[in-house]
Amino acid sequence: MNKIKKLFVIALNVLIIGGAVYFGYQKYEEYFNNPWTRNGQVRANVIKVAPRVSGPVVHVAVNDNQFVRKGDLLFQIDPSTYEVSLAQAEASLERDVISSRGKKIEYDRLLDIRARDKGAVSHKDLVRRQIAYQESLLKIKVSEQQLKAAKLNLAFTKVVASVDGYVSNLDIKEGTQAVANQPLVALVDVTSFWVFGYFRESQLESISIGNPARVTLMAYPEQPIDAVVDSLGWGIAPKDGSVGYNLLPNVNPVFQWIRLAQRIPVRIALKQLPEGVDLRFGLTASIMVMQDDTKK
Repeated sequence: MNKIKKLFVIALNVLIIGGAVYFGYQKYEEYFNNPWTRNGQVRANVIKVAPRVSGPVVHVAVNDNQFVRKGDLLFQIDPSTYEVSLAQAEASLERDVISSRGKKIEYDRLLDIRARDKGAVSHKDLVRRQIAYQESLLKIKVSEQQLKAAKLNLAFTKVVASVDGYVSNLDIKEGTQAVANQPLVALVDVTSFWVFGYFRESQLESISIGNPARVTLMAYPEQPIDAVVDSLGWGIAPKDGSVGYNLLPNVNPVFQWIRLAQRIPVRIALKQLPEGVDLRFGLTASIMVMQDDTKK
């Protein structure tokens, strides 16, 4: 009985060791047959929100790191100056319309007189009145555009989110002076996340657009994400040859027996995220690109 028990224990140990060896071999095959890197990073489009008009901020509607929907108010600039400009534009348009009506009456009156008696009105006076009336119509068009611009500027005092995303690095408060076209808020587009994997140049031959990939985030090591190769980078900034002392090229010394492969960015598109995984710009990722079986 003891002998049978010992044989059973030995068989069980052999089975466990064999399973471990097989699992290790599978991992070995996976890592050596498929390009992989631990040098990856989560990226997303970051919208630099800048006002289109200048003025002091009178209201901040969001908090740092808050999620916002497209169209939600971020902050508002003091509208009083632009309200005055709008009122002036409206008054200017009304004045030009009234002036044009008067010029049309004068022009029509001369046309009527000339129709009854051609000698009563000179051709020169008639042309002058006609030109004055046409110029008044052009002034109306200019005033209409000025009114439109004034309305837009007033609307631009309310700065809203252009995408669904997270407010990041909010550093404004009431009283902050906003300057037109100068970014004040960063907005991380929640629909734009992808991963950059920096692969050795010697691995690029084994990577093609459309290859399936697996992304593992350091923040969620037990929840790998299915992905696909979206594109491969076509260039990186050179370290050697940049301008140095006395405008001479700056070249770093290297050891002849050590040649480090350059790292080329490969863009990885993510598929469905596992439940509980939240992507954040800058998270560290490991990426493995699966080989297409048809190429083996």
